[in-house]
Amino acid sequence: MNIPNQKKILYGGDYNPEQWPREIWHKDIRMFKRANIDIVTLPVFSWALLQPSEERYDFQWLDEITDLLTTNGIRICMATSTAVHPAWMAKAYPDVLRVDFEGRKHKFGQRHNSCPNSPTYRRYSRALAAELAQHYKALPSLAVWHVSNEYGGECYCENCEQEFRKWLRARYGSLDELNKRWVTRFWGHTFYDWDEIVLPNALSEFWDDGTRTAFQGIALDYRRFMSDSLLACYRNEYEVLKQITPAIPITTNLMGTFKGLDYFAWAPYLDMVSWDNYPLSTDGPANMALRHELMRGLKGGQPFMLMEQTPSQQNWQPYNELKRPGVMRLWSYQAVAHGADTVMFFQLRRSQGACEKYHGAVIEHCGHENTRVFTEVAELGKELASLGDAILGARQDAKAAILFDWENWWAVELSSGPSVDLKYIPQIQKYYQAFFDLHIPVDVVSPLSDLGKYRILVAPLAYMLQPGFAAKVESFVQNGGTFLTTFFSGIVDENDRVVLGGYPAELRKVLGIWAEEIDALFPDTHNKIVIKKNLGSLSGSYRCSLLCDLIHAEGAEVLAEYGSDFYAGRPVLTRNRFGRGTAWYVATDPEPSFLDGLIGHICTQTGIKGLVDPVVGLEVTERSSEKDDFVFMLNHNANPVKVDLGDVRGTELLSKNKLKGVLEMPGRAVWIIRRDQKKR
Repeated sequence: MNIPNQKKILYGGDYNPEQWPREIWHKDIRMFKRANIDIVTLPVFSWALLQPSEERYDFQWLDEITDLLTTNGIRICMATSTAVHPAWMAKAYPDVLRVDFEGRKHKFGQRHNSCPNSPTYRRYSRALAAELAQHYKALPSLAVWHVSNEYGGECYCENCEQEFRKWLRARYGSLDELNKRWVTRFWGHTFYDWDEIVLPNALSEFWDDGTRTAFQGIALDYRRFMSDSLLACYRNEYEVLKQITPAIPITTNLMGTFKGLDYFAWAPYLDMVSWDNYPLSTDGPANMALRHELMRGLKGGQPFMLMEQTPSQQNWQPYNELKRPGVMRLWSYQAVAHGADTVMFFQLRRSQGACEKYHGAVIEHCGHENTRVFTEVAELGKELASLGDAILGARQDAKAAILFDWENWWAVELSSGPSVDLKYIPQIQKYYQAFFDLHIPVDVVSPLSDLGKYRILVAPLAYMLQPGFAAKVESFVQNGGTFLTTFFSGIVDENDRVVLGGYPAELRKVLGIWAEEIDALFPDTHNKIVIKKNLGSLSGSYRCSLLCDLIHAEGAEVLAEYGSDFYAGRPVLTRNRFGRGTAWYVATDPEPSFLDGLIGHICTQTGIKGLVDPVVGLEVTERSSEKDDFVFMLNHNANPVKVDLGDVRGTELLSKNKLKGVLEMPGRAVWIIRRDQKKR
């Protein structure tokens, strides 16, 4: 679902007029218009003002600001304000208050302070959403509904415990089935009554801060349940908004690789994906791009909203550096390059007090536009206006995909071994980085995604396989696809029960190998990958670490072997012909140069070519509409680089220059090249 009447990349962000006297509003809007800001998100945290008591709503101040914005041609992303319940509600209805991991019931304060299974919270949040929808359904500037804000957190109260038992009964049907799935005969945990089941926290199954649990099956189901509970809160508001304003898209702002919620399960209930991008400068451009790819992948490649980023600095990290000149523009275009149809900030004016008063803003504490940040924001606004609707709705056409599975992520890091250093996201990042460096577009997909359009599927650390996924992989490879997975894959089922008969269990047939042991290496210990077959530029030996699977070839071709320890000479890289395709297995955690060579070789073998030749610090991707292809080039280096455009030639949309051949690209520059001829 698209934003109605969108004619350009919308530009704006979060505004908190309730924090300021009315004379400031007029000054702000004058500056918004100077910066080409044309969409404002409000009122995100105003429940206490909109509903000052249980019986009364007060929308007068909101009416004033929405009228002022509408009169000035600024569209509104209307938030439901349900991210923070009012103090009166906490006082009158203690069931809205969360209980934390240690079993402590919290008092009113902070954010994310509502129990997602509180009947009181559900009732009042839905009522407020309904009141807002009825009141503003005819507002001509209403563009998008923004439900709550950055859902997250957990609760361990009695309401949640009761609802967890109901959730389990619906999932498993009987205690016999639950006991079997959770392997409760271990340590004598067999349950004979549903009321015997308690929430897994510091008072029951965990013995640290939430990463080490005696029963992975219980802990994994609790994470599923809490994600579902928060989704139910979102859907509670979504349903009433949709009933009253069916033509207005509804979203909530996600947070990239946020661990707590399975965003693929949420995606069907988001009319469009929106998310908040707050990277560290040390994250690197590939890791930032990966998060955009993930958000774009939630709805099968549909363009998304960049709902929040900072114009300059953040305030909640240990060291909150300024964005250097040009970086805000560069990172904004990075979002557009990967599918964003909006560029929005938090926040438009800096707060005077409380914990976000030093978070960057379009309008600084000085209160005027004569600042470096405002100047950069205004220049970007002018550029986005000049682009018009050229890029709107354009999508990527990737032939390679990386599998991402939240439930697998939870399972990997709840696992009782084999290494405390085993983490899911770094493995995803390493493989994505290899494609990124080669300028090869990649989609991020879920186990339920249609794989038909892809030539390559990479599934790093596929420890827990969803039901039916192994059969999907077999079909993918049988029909000519190339599948690559890694160490510690195919180990357990969806309840974290080991699938017996040898790892990688259900993937054993397609991979043509089996693993009998897994060696966990200390941080200062390494082994070697010794290449034995011709793999293009991949030759010699490479360092590896973390885990080493001790595998046997069962029909797979051995391409590399371990170089040391008692398993020297054992397979470490294999390739299995299966039907018309191939399946690769990387039995350890290699150094980056190995992955660069391996992914490069596989792409060459499958006929996938980078958009241009690799250049360090250069990011290249492409969005395509029905009539045009747009190649985005972003130089993340502070210094110029030489770029060979190869077969990319066309008009650069920002400068209107014709580009072709070998060119020097300035530091932190952005090129958006509309190809002279659309690819077939």
